[in-house]
Amino acid sequence: FPVKKKPRTFYSAEQLEKLEEMFQEDHYPDNEKRREIAAVVGVTPQRILVWFQNRRAKWRKLQKLSIKGNRKYPESSALSVPLVS
Repeated sequence: FPVKKKPRTFYSAEQLEKLEEMFQEDHYPDNEKRREIAAVVGVTPQRILVWFQNRRAKWRKLQKLSIKGNRKYPESSALSVPLVS
């Protein structure tokens, strides 16, 4: 049997804001925390689980890109830091 895919969940700006806020606090919310977030955001804990998995993947990708970027242009990253005299 082909596995039935769930329809894509679309989040409102307010929901995303809340999710991003939670992500800043903790990249790996436990079961209890996911249930709390789900109640606040108004989706199922399973959707929260998937959102955090995807968000961590995005975060790792950005980390990788910024490290690669700094190695390629070490002088540009030094310029972005204000010099304190």
